[in-house]
Amino acid sequence: MAEDPSSRKRSSRWRRIFWILVIAGALTVFGKALLPELALVGKERIALIRIEGPILDSRATVDELETYGDDPLVKAIVLRLDTPGGGVAPSQEIYNAVKRVRLDKHKTVVASMGTVAASGGYYIAVASDRILANPGSLTGSIGVVMQLANLENLMNKIGVKNIVIKSGRYKDVGSPFRMMGEEDQQLLQSVLDDAHRQFIEAVAAGRSLDTADVEALADGRIFTGQQAKDVLLVDDLGDLTDAVKLAADMSGLQSPPVVETPRPYSFRDWVVGSLFGKAPALPIQTGMNLMYVMTW
Repeated sequence: MAEDPSSRKRSSRWRRIFWILVIAGALTVFGKALLPELALVGKERIALIRIEGPILDSRATVDELETYGDDPLVKAIVLRLDTPGGGVAPSQEIYNAVKRVRLDKHKTVVASMGTVAASGGYYIAVASDRILANPGSLTGSIGVVMQLANLENLMNKIGVKNIVIKSGRYKDVGSPFRMMGEEDQQLLQSVLDDAHRQFIEAVAAGRSLDTADVEALADGRIFTGQQAKDVLLVDDLGDLTDAVKLAADMSGLQSPPVVETPRPYSFRDWVVGSLFGKAPALPIQTGMNLMYVMTW
């Protein structure tokens, strides 16, 4: 039986309508994605970099700093710090990257403290041009910590003996399988004292303070943003909006757009963030780790 010509025309018309709607939808999606980018073409801007949660690795943040440092349209960078700190080395790497952006790339850098910007977070902040904190932000915690577990008594109870073969006197220093001797403690204390001295010197240099004045505050205590301002650890009180405005003023910009590198979606991060918030407690570390971190 031959197909009705009118039916064939209707089918063809609906197919055209369908593809027109598909193409229109695609153009709408692409347009929404492209229009904001097109609106920024040629405009001087401020970059926002977020440092959130424990600082266990520096690569992503250092890469962001280098990318924005090389962008001639980025005139200033705002560091949003919401972190209890973390490893000594990654904190120092981010600190050094901030200094390079400021001194070598001639970018203005303003640090904005969120809920907490302590220890390694504060270490990073002192590399910036200006530091703003909320009155109730937690900061400070200038110190170093190394936490070790000792399982010797437990192993004795269950009848397990640990055998160590070593080629150096201190090769197994900090081992969880034997009690720590006085010489071991002195050795580790000297390491922590040196890392502590590095922290104090960075704060003194970044805040233009005498080393002795910083030493008086560098006993691991924490401060509110208001208290930190009173002892010159931060410059002023303000939120993220205030920090962006300050960065714009310091760079001579009028209502500049703020750009931020989109974070790749991570289901794991979503689960951790849902359970613990954006600054979860520091995960358990294996071995010996020097930490610029606020512990609780």
